[in-house]
Amino acid sequence: MALSTATVPYELRFDAGRICLDLLATTHPEERLDSLEPLRAWIVGSGLVPVGTPLAHADAGWLVGFRELRGRIGQLVRAQLAGDGRPYDIALARVNGVARAAPPPVPRAVPREDGTLVRELDGPPECAALLAAVARDAVELLTDPVAWAAVRECEGDNCPIVYLDTSRGRRRRWCSSEVCGNRERVARHRRRAALARA
Repeated sequence: MALSTATVPYELRFDAGRICLDLLATTHPEERLDSLEPLRAWIVGSGLVPVGTPLAHADAGWLVGFRELRGRIGQLVRAQLAGDGRPYDIALARVNGVARAAPPPVPRAVPREDGTLVRELDGPPECAALLAAVARDAVELLTDPVAWAAVRECEGDNCPIVYLDTSRGRRRRWCSSEVCGNRERVARHRRRAALARA
């Protein structure tokens, strides 16, 4: 997974274990939702809508909405991780408000020519409905003690990504073994090699 300065869909990550945490990951190592193209790619990649769902009607207001919700969820998650028993009131009110603002997009099963069923939405998704789905996911995560007990911060250098540790034994240390885990293994190897040369 390349992490260059250009934002392209394949750089978006979906390995945090929850949609709301995947949204938080769009700020690292730099802003990923900097235009409508990556936002549309994130909406599809996160599973909020099925692949092939038309999102041409998305506009700049969608970017503002997703980034603002991301910031509020981030405030709540960071407060909970820090053990701050009283989360940010404004952030909490905003996330709760977005969660109840609109019903989720309505899925339906549609047969393909070969008879297999695929998921489609009953109509074009509205921004408020998609935001509500992400906000509901955050509310569920923040209020479910079992799920919250599995939330971890990446141990990688300068990595702020928060993820759900669903590994066996709950020993996952990095947001991604391929990204931060690999960096740590390379750094450890270099330290050992430097010690061996000394």
